[in-house]
Amino acid sequence: MSYFFQIVVSGIVVGSIYALAALGLVLVYKSSRVANFAHGQIIAAGAFITFFLTVRLGVPIFFSFLASMLITFFLAMSVERIFLRRLIGEPIISVIMVTIGLASIFDGLIYLTPFGSENFSFPRFLPTESIVVGGVSISWTQLVGVIITFVLIGCFSWFFKKSTVGISMRAVSDDQFGAMSVGISVPRVFALAWATHGLFGVHEIERV
Repeated sequence: MSYFFQIVVSGIVVGSIYALAALGLVLVYKSSRVANFAHGQIIAAGAFITFFLTVRLGVPIFFSFLASMLITFFLAMSVERIFLRRLIGEPIISVIMVTIGLASIFDGLIYLTPFGSENFSFPRFLPTESIVVGGVSISWTQLVGVIITFVLIGCFSWFFKKSTVGISMRAVSDDQFGAMSVGISVPRVFALAWATHGLFGVHEIERV
């Protein structure tokens, strides 16, 4: 029976990893109805930035997380400002094709960095011993990751249903021209969605 519960716990942990990654995709989709195919590349950028600051420059990992969150925040905002803002009102397929092209560009840029295509691992910053309850063990990394996932899902559920900005994002998602006609700034909503999406990329890397 303990083996069964261990499998259940492992499934919850793996599912929470995908759920947290999906939050970034959902945030952009809910505001623009665009599937962002460059999401994985932004996650990778956050990972390499955190690794470089922590391992190569010796910055404490907590401050590396904060710095990489700030960098990916402005990176995602810049992508929206430079490439996607001028496509507001254009067919959705045009925007999707741009994100596919951006994914290829980011892939190429990452391969040109000193990291290339090698594998790296982050230094451990949480306790290494596992928590054992009823014969089921869970690591601190898994526990913290699951907690972060559920907290963020709860926060964003409230955000989209109750907050003015979240409702504005839903309005833009349903009808961009209709949202503009009632005074909602579509470019501002897009910028906020993409910038926050960059933050989710770093959160995902921090957990893995």
